[in-house]
Amino acid sequence: MTRMRCVPLFVAAILILAGSRVQAALPEFTQLVKDVSPSIVNISTTQKVREQQMFPGMPLDPDDPRSELFRRFFGQPPGGQQRQARSLGSGFVISSDGIILTNAHVVKDADEILVKLSDHREEPAELVGLDERTDVAVLRIKAKGLPVVKIGDSDRLEVGEWVLAIGSPFGLEYTATAGIVSAVGRTLPSDAYVPFIQTDAAVNPGNSGGPLFNTQGQVIGINSQIYSRTGGSVGLSFAIPIKVAIRAAQQIEKSGHASHGYLGVTVQPVTLTLAQSFGLDRPRGALVAEVTPKGPAAKAGLGAGDVILAFNGVPLADAGDLPPLVGSADVGAKVSLRLLRDGKERTLQATVGALPNSDVVASSGAGRSEPAQGGPLKLAVVDLDELQRQQLEVPVGGVLVVAVGDGPAARAGLARGDVIMRVGEDVVKNASHFKALTGKLAAGRVVPLLVQRRGNPLFLALTVPKD
Repeated sequence: MTRMRCVPLFVAAILILAGSRVQAALPEFTQLVKDVSPSIVNISTTQKVREQQMFPGMPLDPDDPRSELFRRFFGQPPGGQQRQARSLGSGFVISSDGIILTNAHVVKDADEILVKLSDHREEPAELVGLDERTDVAVLRIKAKGLPVVKIGDSDRLEVGEWVLAIGSPFGLEYTATAGIVSAVGRTLPSDAYVPFIQTDAAVNPGNSGGPLFNTQGQVIGINSQIYSRTGGSVGLSFAIPIKVAIRAAQQIEKSGHASHGYLGVTVQPVTLTLAQSFGLDRPRGALVAEVTPKGPAAKAGLGAGDVILAFNGVPLADAGDLPPLVGSADVGAKVSLRLLRDGKERTLQATVGALPNSDVVASSGAGRSEPAQGGPLKLAVVDLDELQRQQLEVPVGGVLVVAVGDGPAARAGLARGDVIMRVGEDVVKNASHFKALTGKLAAGRVVPLLVQRRGNPLFLALTVPKD
């Protein structure tokens, strides 16, 4: 009986020890919050906006979704009265003489910026400058001897690390929320130049511009945006790595604006079928779909169809890895580009240019024409007339896809309105040339097609039917 009673006591002791180890592994943020809070600020902005008045006595906020509906049916209303629009955000002190870091979208177009310090002092702030591409802004207030944050190394951050966010969600000042790093180097569709830190810490409107700390009390990111269908936190928040933010801030302090590296290429991911068509062992790298004429990449000798495998010695696992690396490179720097061309690896040297202030936007349209060709690809193409070339911005060559049946072309992703510019390494001259090129393809081969779709270049992998 004595032995039988000892067994459960022994097991209980093990469970208690295991529980204590788990508890010991959890971070303790109490002292950290006390240490860092004095360097965090609340930011409020005011902006004069003209109130839309659809009908007499019926003011409607410009942000109200009904505003667009009324405008569509009744036209632009006459100017109404001006009102003060207010917004809230967060920030943190990076220099004791009053330099503060926050998000660009927090202070953009603000007429007045007010900074509230941890000791309840309120100071008007001057906007030193902002950079919308990295969503970083630098403010200056007239104050001395302010407590500053400690800057960490965001490059060393790993998935699974504990992090702490402090800010003013929904105006609730000095709110602390904890979580873990869910992913690093996350590229978002709207922010290709920032390798975001993804966390599951509760971040809400008002947290924008606030710091993200590691367990050593060092800032490793700026909370910037969330993914949410409700407007509140669902565990998907994104922070700008502090290395990216500090680099932009230093440039803003020095010249009033930030500069970003530029290559002048449009890239796309390498899928499994595209990897096979280019002779890659696995999907990796960034496939060059278009090269800007006279840009740095063009001067270096890059061309459409090249697969960039490494940028300045850094391997590219995916196409999304390239823009942040290029953007963070110094303008004028010499960089190496390791790429795959015609099944062989080679290295080119390029000089990083400065990213233009505005993006080039291409437009396209589709003309009417009758199918001139079918075949085993289940695809009908025609030559482009002069009007179509002008609308689609295709000066020479190419064929217009006018019909796609159920077959290899559809499985490759071709669609009506596409312009096929290249088959493999061969530039398509016209419809008859395209028919000759595809007729010579070996059965079962996977060949890359360079397509222009709605003004944008795109590679698709076509598998030639065996029959």
